[in-house]
Amino acid sequence: MTRATTMDLGSTKFVFVTGGVLSSLGKGIAAASLGALLEARGLKVTLMKMDPYLNVDPGTMSPFQHGEVFVTDDGAETDLDLGHYERFTSVPTTQNHTITTGKVYNTVIQKERRGDYLGKTVQVIPHITDEIKSTIKKVAKDMDVVIVEIGGTVGDIESQPFLEAIRQFKLEVGAGNAVNMHLTYVPFIKAAGELKSKPTQHSVKELRALGLHPDVLLCRAEREIPRDLKDKIALFCSVTPDAVFAGEDARSIYEVPLKLHAEGLDAKVARLLNLVDDGPDLSKWHALLDRIRNPKGSVRIAIVGKYVEFKESYKSLTEALHHAGYGLGVSVDLKWVEAEELEHGEGTAAQLADCQGILVPGGFGVRGTRGMIESIRHAREKKVPFFGICLGMQMASVEFARNVALLEGADSTEFDDNPRHRVIFKLRELVDVEELGGTMRLGAYPCLLEEDSFAHRAYGSTEISERHRHRYEFNQAEYRPRLEEAGLAFTGLSPDGTFVEIVEIPDHPFFLGCQFHPEFKSKPLAPHPLFTAFVKASAGL
Repeated sequence: MTRATTMDLGSTKFVFVTGGVLSSLGKGIAAASLGALLEARGLKVTLMKMDPYLNVDPGTMSPFQHGEVFVTDDGAETDLDLGHYERFTSVPTTQNHTITTGKVYNTVIQKERRGDYLGKTVQVIPHITDEIKSTIKKVAKDMDVVIVEIGGTVGDIESQPFLEAIRQFKLEVGAGNAVNMHLTYVPFIKAAGELKSKPTQHSVKELRALGLHPDVLLCRAEREIPRDLKDKIALFCSVTPDAVFAGEDARSIYEVPLKLHAEGLDAKVARLLNLVDDGPDLSKWHALLDRIRNPKGSVRIAIVGKYVEFKESYKSLTEALHHAGYGLGVSVDLKWVEAEELEHGEGTAAQLADCQGILVPGGFGVRGTRGMIESIRHAREKKVPFFGICLGMQMASVEFARNVALLEGADSTEFDDNPRHRVIFKLRELVDVEELGGTMRLGAYPCLLEEDSFAHRAYGSTEISERHRHRYEFNQAEYRPRLEEAGLAFTGLSPDGTFVEIVEIPDHPFFLGCQFHPEFKSKPLAPHPLFTAFVKASAGL
């Protein structure tokens, strides 16, 4: 497709996504969907997230509060919205694609202690705002469009430095080079029987008080927003009528790009940024939506986890399972099973009887691990397809050691400082953790696969690279020979043989545990091969 003249001159365009009224409106999905639409126009797009909390990164935050921690190839622990960016576009995110207030202040304070500011008084303006602007510029190189999502809600005190920074940034790059897409909420008041625009008006008023004027309004609503209400919003918010778009609820998040395109959002943004409006090629998205809406069958998968009360804790995982279903033409029905409920074993068979596959995901801490082991034993003995990820792989190794290799007292030193058989132990006992930069193995690591294994057949290759986030490893020096003799296959190892990456039980329809997190690399248009193999086995295809 033809690119705009300004792109030929190397000028990058910027879209700043802000939110008002309340949180959880879907700024991440909206930003990712716009990215997908612009990318479908032949533009080179990247996205980044600015979070206003003081944590340096989400790595130490409770999954119950913040949802999953998404991990990039270069080992950054990030907000889950970066997962949406990668799933909707071809963007490979890095540590530069996410910042927090804590990260910004930490950087500025380090510079001040080094004397970088030459004795000047360090202030929010210009030092904090300049640091924020510099992070945007880092990801802008060689890009046609950079989409920047500001976390939180306009009016939050912690968001103000970010909003001030983008106000300055818009002025600096000039008209036609940056737009502000503001996401608001248009509630339906059941008693009155109508949609109300006042929250949107107040949100825009708050934004304008900070010196920002929205160029595009995306109004989230549970139902269709009529044209006359859009015109009213445009009038009271001082935007043109063609700049007000509805963001209705969708049955699937992968409908959102097509819905926004039908509304004309990407065309309007393209005009505001002086991009040639060739129109996007959305044939792959239409084909995907057809597969989502018209499955040829269904399969029920049990997720036996520690954080099932808050589904956002497993966002990439659930999306990866659905992606596999889309690719295979089957609907994946998820059954959430609290691992603690299976700890005594008696009710395990009943809880899992209606499931054709069992997945045990990652996690930290001892809570629920006995229940995980019971579910794994059920999968192994009943020949139910099983997929263990990170902690799930470790618990599969422990279950096999206890119940097949008959190593009584086998456990992980994460849960018992001195178990009789330490099948799983700390990373620092295997390698010098300083070589890895901390107590965890984070980011992408290579892995070599054994030929004709479940993993090899899934990937179609003997060399892969996957993302990790863990601090415990399999103790292969002491226990690999004993477990191999009992029938456990070690089919994926690091190239130097130090790390066990994949274990399998060959005499099983599908039984695989991996130390890495394959869910982070799955996309709706490119399902991850391990998830596809697992869902395929579970569905009996």
